[in-house]
Parts: sequence; C-alpha cells; structure tokens
Amino acid sequence: MPRTIDESVSSEAYRAIDQMREALSAHLTGGLSPASLALALIDWYIHLAAAPGKRLELIDKAVRKSARLSTYLAAAGVDPETPPCIEPLPGDYRFRAQAWSQQPFSSFAQSFLLAQQWWHNATHEVPGVTPHHEDVVSFMARQMLDVFSPSNNPFTNPEVLSKTIEAGGTNFVKGFQNWMEDAARAASGRPPVGTENFTPGEEVAVTPGKVVYRNHLIELIQYEPATDKVLAEPVLIVPAWIMKYYILDLSPHNSLVRYLVEKGHTVFCISWRNPTADDRNLTMDDYRKLGVMAALDAINAIVPDRKIHATGYCLGGTLLSIAAAAMAQHRDDRLASLTLFAAQTDFAEPGELALFIDHSQLHFLESMMWNRGYLSADQMAGAFQLLRSNDLIWSRIVRDYMLGERTPMNDLMAWNADSTRMPYRMHAEYLKRLYLDNELATARFMVDGRPAALQNVRVPMFVVGTERDHVAPWQSVYKIHHLTDTDLVFVLTSGGHNAGIVSEPGHKGRRYRFAERRQHDPYLDPQEWVETASARDGSWWLEWSDWLLGRSTQERVAPPATGAADKRYAPLEDAPGTYVFQR
Repeated sequence: MPRTIDESVSSEAYRAIDQMREALSAHLTGGLSPASLALALIDWYIHLAAAPGKRLELIDKAVRKSARLSTYLAAAGVDPETPPCIEPLPGDYRFRAQAWSQQPFSSFAQSFLLAQQWWHNATHEVPGVTPHHEDVVSFMARQMLDVFSPSNNPFTNPEVLSKTIEAGGTNFVKGFQNWMEDAARAASGRPPVGTENFTPGEEVAVTPGKVVYRNHLIELIQYEPATDKVLAEPVLIVPAWIMKYYILDLSPHNSLVRYLVEKGHTVFCISWRNPTADDRNLTMDDYRKLGVMAALDAINAIVPDRKIHATGYCLGGTLLSIAAAAMAQHRDDRLASLTLFAAQTDFAEPGELALFIDHSQLHFLESMMWNRGYLSADQMAGAFQLLRSNDLIWSRIVRDYMLGERTPMNDLMAWNADSTRMPYRMHAEYLKRLYLDNELATARFMVDGRPAALQNVRVPMFVVGTERDHVAPWQSVYKIHHLTDTDLVFVLTSGGHNAGIVSEPGHKGRRYRFAERRQHDPYLDPQEWVETASARDGSWWLEWSDWLLGRSTQERVAPPATGAADKRYAPLEDAPGTYVFQR
C-alpha cells in the first residue's frame, strides 16, 4: 500500500536528523567521511592480518631496505660522493636541491624515501582488499608520511637551516607575519596575497566583448571581431561552473579567446553564476537548459542559419557532451563540431578524485550540502590540494612560513583562487549519476525521458587530454574513443589540467601528441595510441585552429552584429559582465 502523507513527512523528519548530525560532523572532519575512512582501514587491516605470506613479504622487504640503507650510510661515511640508494618518484622535487646530497641530510632523505617505498608495498597488493579501499589507505599513508618528511622539518631541511643562518633567524619572523596575514585573509574571506593584481576586466579577462544575454544561471559574452572578415560558423565555449570562465581569457598573451578572435572566429563564452543557498535545487538539467541550450538559442538568433563549433572544458565539456547527445537524439543538427578540453565522459576510472567519492562519502557530502545549500569553494579546494599536497600545501608552508618568502603570484594562480560554489542538488546528481553510476558512458543518462547516448553524436570531435591531469586523467578522457562512432582527433598535451590547456604559442617547453581516428578505424588502447601518435613540439592551439578552419565554410564573411536587439538579445554591458565578480 502507498504511504500516507503523514508517513512520508515522518520519514523525511527522521532522515533530516541523520543529515543534521553528519552536517555537524563535517565541520570537524573537513568534509571527509569518517565512516568511509574507517571502512577502508578495516578492510585493509583484516585482510593483512589474514595474509601471513604478505606479512612475511613485508618483513623481508623491511630487512632488505634496512640493509640497503646501512650499506649506503657506511659507504657515504667514507665517500661523500656515494650515489643514493633510492631516487625520488617522478614529480617529487622535495630533495632536488644540492644541499640534500650532503650528509647528514642525504641520510634523512634516503631513510624517508625507503620508508615511503615500504609503506607503498604495505598498502598495495594485500589479498582481498577492495581496490577503492586500497587506494584510500595508500593515500592516507602518503598524507601521514608527508607530515614527517624531513623537508617539512626546519631542523632537518638544509635549505631552511642555511636561510636561518644567513638571515639570522629573521626568516621565521617574516614567515610568522606571512602566516598571520594568510590567516587573517582566510578568516575574513579575502583571496590570497597577490590576487588583487589580477582583477577581471583590468589585468585578466580583458578581451573586448559584450554580455548579450543573461538569465539566472549564465551571462553569454560575445567578443568583438579582430579581423575585417570572419569565419561563418561561430564558436561557443562552455567552461566548467566549478571555475570562473576567464581561465580561457587570462592575460592577453595566453588568452585562448583572444587567439581565436585574432584567427577570425566569432567567439561566444558562457560566464556561470556563482550559486548561493537560494540555488540549492538547481539540477543538472537546469544547467543544460539554462546554460548550453539557452546559449545555443541566443547564438542562433545573433548568427542565424549557421552551425556552431561547440567547445567544453572540464565539467563544461561533460555537460556539453550530454547536451550534444540529447540534441542528436532529437535530430537537432545545430552543431558543426564538438571539442572537449580535459573532459571525462566515462567515469569508470576517474583518477585520484575517486578517493573522495564512494557511497559513504557521497552521503556525507549530501548532508553538508543539504545543510548549506551548496558545496563551498574551500571544501573543493581542500580536496584538490590533498591530491597534490607536496606541491600545493607543504612546499608553500616551507617557502612562505619557514623561508619567509612569498610564492610569486601569476594569473593562473590568481584565477585558481577565484573559485565558485556548487549547488546541492546538481552536485549530488553529478556525483551519483556520473561518478558512481557512470550513466553517461552506459547510455543510461536520461534527458527529457530519453537516453543521452554519445553513440548518436555524428559531428567531428576534437578531444584534448593532459599528461599530468589529477582531475581528469588523460586515459579516462581517452575513453571517448569507444563511446562514439565519428571522426575524432585526440591530442595529448604536456602539462596539467589547467596549464596543459592554457598552452599558448611560444610557451617554452610545450609539446603534444596528435592522432586522428576516422569513423571506421580500429580502436587502439591508450598505450598503443601513445606509441603511434605523432609527437610534435609547440602549442596544440595551432592544431585546433587548423582543424576548426577545415570544418568551417571556406569563404569568410562580414562579422555579425553584436547581439540581436530585435530578438531580445540586446547588448547589456561590457565583458566580463557581472557574474564573474560574484563571491
């Protein structure tokens, strides 16, 4: 029998008690679910206790590593030039300074690296442990080890000791002042030191344009043409709503928007609203309708009878993929091409972010968001920083608070500090339907009662992955190859999730791999792709520009008018608009 209204209300009240309790707990745990961590530890401990072979292996490894260290210490006591017995992992730069090769600091570093390697062995390949729990326990072990790294101790870090002697200890005075300033800014909600030098509309986000449409969720910016003639098909950029849009319009020299405009493209870009508690019930479909679809309608009115090159970045690319699949289902052929920057469509292997996403953690996050109405920017930033704690937390503590220096601020770092919030209902849907249930990759993501199947997308695609992406690992982004049946170019570029995309021509050290898959070509796994793809130096922007040109009408036309006042799309104000300034 169906429940009565009273029973339903009663059940909701009981659930609210649980959510309030977890929301209160979240303030003490930084948003991490204690139950999720405990389950991982228990799983690991029980299976390790039940595996005598694994324990014997760990004892054997401990003896061998102790012997390696003893041999090294004995040799280094005789010859200071003795090579190390273990090297840091790729990307670990804590011990790269020359002073770390001298005793006793070299011994400190070698002991730590051997211990780190042993704990990696201890937390991996324990028979019977759930893979997700193995990843969580290994991550927790790394975080605990990093706390005790000799690089983070002023008495065992030769760089700090040298600075202290040189400065007579004033580095710690300056470091304390830096800490006080940072603490005061954090307490008052102000951005980090130096961000004031990168104000949107002044130093960054300065490409000329107009806001030509605004609804509750987006402002649509149309940029002024920089050429007498333009390509007929406009470009729409859909950035992620977890970030401010101007990641793609930073300083003039590294602005992708400016680059496109100077190449003769008519460019439109979405600037997302920074949601508040009043927006708690916004859904994924609201973001699709009020974001992507509303922007497409506006562009169709301003540039009529022309197809659109749609481009999405990160979450914006995932949302754009959903919108494109739904459009294909409804025979909506307004897209000329689809470009995805570091955007996942298959979440079976989403990378290290999956450490913070399981059913227990999702319930905990939902309770936090239910209480506030959104997921705050500082909570998201904390998770991202933990994934790269050596680079984003400990190195800054050493530089700013021990050495008494200031990490130089640049436009990308200032943008990174200008984060946004995530509405409760939308983010809960996103994590459950995509990360946990992987509905998009399995054609179970429903839009208007019908599946948004990527297999239905027939427009050519240009997909970019980045080598050192901790948010959207390139192997995960690459899975678009077996979800679509269309011509597809895949580019793997050097750099990370942000720096790999902001890769302007002339940037030293940039490189990328490029390969095109025709509709009926056989599938290559990621390793095969790397071995066969063409390796090139420079910026992939040039490759994308040529690709867009090849899929556009060759005859250039006069630039379209800014907005369309007679169709309710009159210019409202200058770019970057107002939503970008919401805090």
